[in-house]
Amino acid sequence: MNLHIVALFRFKENHLMEAVELFQTLVRETRKEAGCLQYDLIEDKDNKGTFFLVELWESVEHHNAHNGTDHLMEFRKNASKISEESAQVYKGFKIY
Repeated sequence: MNLHIVALFRFKENHLMEAVELFQTLVRETRKEAGCLQYDLIEDKDNKGTFFLVELWESVEHHNAHNGTDHLMEFRKNASKISEESAQVYKGFKIY
């Protein structure tokens, strides 16, 4: 069963370019992973510094493998230094 994820991030306004660079590397590398069906970065149109990652994984197991990748751990380490708050992550399965 496919796993859908939406992750919400808020970054300090004076670090937005750095945040986008971190996301670009993360998205580029994640899209190469087995089981990654969608991995898109969205910027909120009304709230500067607010970003969403919209993810679709072939399975929970594929996403679990993603959680251990070097590029995700590097993103987390660097993003935590410039984030306004911890990311909010929502995971679920399509109902309809």
